[in-house]
Amino acid sequence: MRKTKRFFYPLVLIPLLLILTLLGWFFAIVFEGDRPVAALQPLPAFLSGDQPFVLEADDRKRGLRSIRVTVTQEGREVKVFEEQFPFQGFLNRQGKHDYKKEFKIDPSALNLAQGRVDLHIHVRDYSRRNGGDGNLNLIHHKMTVDTIPPSVSALSRMHNINRGGSGLVLYQTSSDTRISGVFVDDHFFPGSPAGKDPLKGYHVCYFALPHDSSSDPNVFLWAEDEAGNVTRTTFYYHIIPKRFRKDKMNITDGFLERVIPYFSFYSMESEKTLIEKYLKINNALRKENDRTLQELVKKTAAVQLWEGPFLRQQNAATMARFADHRQYYYKGEKVDEQTHLGVDLASLANSPVPASNNGRVLFAGRVGIYGSTVLLDHGQGVVTVYSHLSRIDVVVDQEVKKGDIIGLTGQTGLAGGDHLHFAVMVHGLFVNPVEWWDSHWIKDNVSIKLAQILD
Repeated sequence: MRKTKRFFYPLVLIPLLLILTLLGWFFAIVFEGDRPVAALQPLPAFLSGDQPFVLEADDRKRGLRSIRVTVTQEGREVKVFEEQFPFQGFLNRQGKHDYKKEFKIDPSALNLAQGRVDLHIHVRDYSRRNGGDGNLNLIHHKMTVDTIPPSVSALSRMHNINRGGSGLVLYQTSSDTRISGVFVDDHFFPGSPAGKDPLKGYHVCYFALPHDSSSDPNVFLWAEDEAGNVTRTTFYYHIIPKRFRKDKMNITDGFLERVIPYFSFYSMESEKTLIEKYLKINNALRKENDRTLQELVKKTAAVQLWEGPFLRQQNAATMARFADHRQYYYKGEKVDEQTHLGVDLASLANSPVPASNNGRVLFAGRVGIYGSTVLLDHGQGVVTVYSHLSRIDVVVDQEVKKGDIIGLTGQTGLAGGDHLHFAVMVHGLFVNPVEWWDSHWIKDNVSIKLAQILD
């Protein structure tokens, strides 16, 4: 009898423990407490149009029960969409466990007013927690409905623009404007705030007409607000046609033997001939250098730093003009063609180079085909370029005054002889420097216009 009693309790406890374990496992699954995972992209601050969203949800345990998307505004709730997912299979093994949906919210379609709106996303799973309602993941995102575009209108009246030249337009924007300026075809020229009273929304914008632009370019004012609403409007302008010269350049072996060693820093196959190396420099490296300059000039000051006509180097002969179309010949055969986007000025060797106007040194160093180069920032997108220098006498961020000596002329880079390559850029586009030397052009196209908002 004692032996029978000894084994009775373990035989009863084993099934009981097994049952309790299964019940614990079952309740742990059925009443699990992990919320569904949910993510929404993007999360815009403003709602200005038919805004697309992507919603992703996931629940690896009990599976997704429902998703509800609503917007609320001033106590009014509007349902965007709602989905219910059926319970399928043992413990919902065949139910919905992952979900992705693209949807849009259109303020007009939902009759939303201007102002704040709240986006709510409710994601529930099939857990029996919370009275059987399941675990809830709630996404709440605040936005501002703004479907009204900013206003922009021209203040200046006359805009006579030479092909390859510069222009200035004065305009006014509404206070909600984030960025504005002028488009010339696909090229954007950003404007800068101006005037004594910033609340008036006065702006100035220097823009340019490329030397190779079409006969009828699309020129217009453009503004965008924080919500992404855009306004574009035309203004009066008159394009003055201009023809540019053609120039024939003969490349000699002596020239190649002198200039090619300067470009030892540039990767070129050693087995290539001198003329092959020259053509790579004149094409591939030229494009790289122009991109470098275009990046550098994006750092211009928001205010005007210059005053009056720009200086031209004194006692220097003009050796090449802006937009000269150069055809290169080697041993009687045409091998290349490029456009010269500056003015070449030649005087005595190693002549002093003056700053053409007040400004700040934006760059001082070597730029490939341009050799030793200085960039001066004159503010609001206007930059002057001084290239082929033999010596640089300024450093980056140094302030200079009109006439200050910034270096000496030379023949660094791809120069055929000692000279100064002088260029003007307006928001990264090369323009004709001759206009900026002309006091009458400055007065008629800049000074008179600025007086409208500065007086």
